[in-house]
Amino acid sequence: MDNNEMARAIVLGASALGAGTAMVAGIGPGIGEGFAVGKACESIGRQPESSGAVTRTMFIGCAVAESTGIYGLLVALLLMFANPFIGKL
Repeated sequence: MDNNEMARAIVLGASALGAGTAMVAGIGPGIGEGFAVGKACESIGRQPESSGAVTRTMFIGCAVAESTGIYGLLVALLLMFANPFIGKL
């Protein structure tokens, strides 16, 4: 195994570890969205007449929270399938 093959193996291994670490970013949005939906249901249960405003605000908040999870997925997919670091070897 020459140096180029060894460097390629190290970059691919590090990219796989980085992709796995990037997918940890999906935990936060999942917890946050679950908490937001639970509080929205609790709020609607207490004041049913405000359900429209609460639901609208909840959907906007969930969309913003989900974007961080999508960014983590995008980074993981880039590292696994369109690895920009392999071309630098």
